[in-house]
Amino acid sequence: MRAMVLAAGLGTRLRPLTDSRPKALVELNGRTLLEITLERLRGFGIEDVVINAHHFADLLIEHLRAHDNFGMRVAVSREPELLDTGGGLKQAASLLLRDGYRGPVLVHNVDVLSAIDLNALLREHDERRAMATLAVQHRQGSRQLLFDSAGLLCGRHTRGREPEIVRPAPEAEALAFCGVHVLAPEIFSRMDTAAVFPIIGTYLRLAGENESIRAYHVDGVYWRDLGTAASLQQAAADLAAGVLR
Repeated sequence: MRAMVLAAGLGTRLRPLTDSRPKALVELNGRTLLEITLERLRGFGIEDVVINAHHFADLLIEHLRAHDNFGMRVAVSREPELLDTGGGLKQAASLLLRDGYRGPVLVHNVDVLSAIDLNALLREHDERRAMATLAVQHRQGSRQLLFDSAGLLCGRHTRGREPEIVRPAPEAEALAFCGVHVLAPEIFSRMDTAAVFPIIGTYLRLAGENESIRAYHVDGVYWRDLGTAASLQQAAADLAAGVLR
């Protein structure tokens, strides 16, 4: 399996730490978020990775070079302008599918720390023959995705707005996306035509076209967004306490 690490964002919530470096190079207990993410992927047998880069891209590339790509095959997809998650994936498609590769692609945010079983996620994706499988959990948040009783995406709810329903469902469960997902290779030919767009919008459109965009529940599994200094501090304490190994 190949993977893409989404690392191009400005990391505004982490300022001033990201005033002089990309968020991928922010450190947690002496290791960069990029190193932590790559080592986790490698622990599941993934050795072929694409990383998108924009904010201080040269520093990220130099970091990879200095560490011999952490023993992995790494390609960098540079974004002269931020393309958002969907646009970033679309631009990187030629790298992810190079050499005739037509297997699944794992996508992982660089600022997510979790104990999600990536092999189990992949098995679920393969068994259900999904277009995309999203790790989700019951968690409060301003933006949540809606899934029907069969675990298929049917809409989105943003706080302060009416729910956006893309496929009728008698009942819908609100779940928070965890920034870890698996894509079937054919999704790249179904991406939005715009250059800049979020991947969630593509998922909603495809769900409305009756494609299989599925939930993979990870309730009870350690997960933390590392997008703020406070969250980084808590994650450091968690690691020191052996919550995640």
